[in-house]
Amino acid sequence: MTASSPTILALDFDGVICDGLIEYFEVAWRTYCQIWSPANKIPADNLAARFYRLRPVIETGWEMPVLIKALVDGIDDDKILHEWVTIAPQILLDYKLQAREIAAILDNSRDRWIANDLDGWLSLHRFYPGVIDKIKATVASNVKLYIVTTKEGRFVQQLLQQAGVDLAPIVIFGKEEKRPKYEILRELIQNAEYKPVSLWFVEDRLKTLELVQQQSDLADVKLFLADWGYNTQAEREAAQNSQRIQLISLSVFGQEFSSWA
Repeated sequence: MTASSPTILALDFDGVICDGLIEYFEVAWRTYCQIWSPANKIPADNLAARFYRLRPVIETGWEMPVLIKALVDGIDDDKILHEWVTIAPQILLDYKLQAREIAAILDNSRDRWIANDLDGWLSLHRFYPGVIDKIKATVASNVKLYIVTTKEGRFVQQLLQQAGVDLAPIVIFGKEEKRPKYEILRELIQNAEYKPVSLWFVEDRLKTLELVQQQSDLADVKLFLADWGYNTQAEREAAQNSQRIQLISLSVFGQEFSSWA
């Protein structure tokens, strides 16, 4: 990262601010059981570890129970890692399922869980070391902070509140936006109170950063791939070789936060 400060900092949530792998697996397993009704409702000992390792292939929530189905069906981990874009649709086809119905089942499962045991649900999320303190420092600075995520905004707000960060809903752009992240970044620039705008975007998904990179009007946005998030070694190497995308570690990320606070 450079020594200069942004005027706007846009952060992804899952994989940048918060590690939700334990919750992901639990809600994905519950959804898988609801859809496929396995005889054994207890996951195999190694299933969670395999799911965690393959989490980088997941782009949106509905794919999580489908990933569990692929693992239970014995599809090789390396095959999933390299061919997920064809494996997931094939599973939908084989079982006459649609992504939106799986998403609805997963969301309903999560909603019931939150309604019945909010503390238990919250406890399965871990904030990456030092990130909450850095967010608080940024909020107290002149840098405008936004959360741009595919997680539902209400979940983001609940988790942050639990950690002592009370962000207004207006600065959280969640799954309910139903539009690409680059469109949200464009809007943040257009609506910025002060010009010129220097926007930094920290994301753990390389594909998302590459989509921003393809937008000619967003050429000045600084793009950072969080190496502590849900990405693969190959994706981290691609970022290292990119002229536009910078690979950063959690320690560097924290140092940069404090430099403008």
